[in-house]
Amino acid sequence: MIPIIRTAVFGFAILTVVYLLVSIYSRSVRREKLEKRWDGEPANEGLPRSERDAFVEAGMQAYRGSLRRRLIVLVYIIPIVVVGLIIYLVDYQ
Repeated sequence: MIPIIRTAVFGFAILTVVYLLVSIYSRSVRREKLEKRWDGEPANEGLPRSERDAFVEAGMQAYRGSLRRRLIVLVYIIPIVVVGLIIYLVDYQ
């Protein structure tokens, strides 16, 4: 029983690292898109940097409530379901 618990804790730690890396990457990609969108608008030339920063922060606020951010939680759910299904199929079939 102890090896199973140890393996589960180790697996959860790995999934947490993967979740953090995917989350950081997704946020950076979103921020980069917002910055490029601001820089691509000719009407924004000559405006102060504070307005660009406010635009990017408003976009990041919208990202925090987005579906894409919530879908990253599937990093935990999918591997657990797959391992559980494999265990079920091997042991009970």
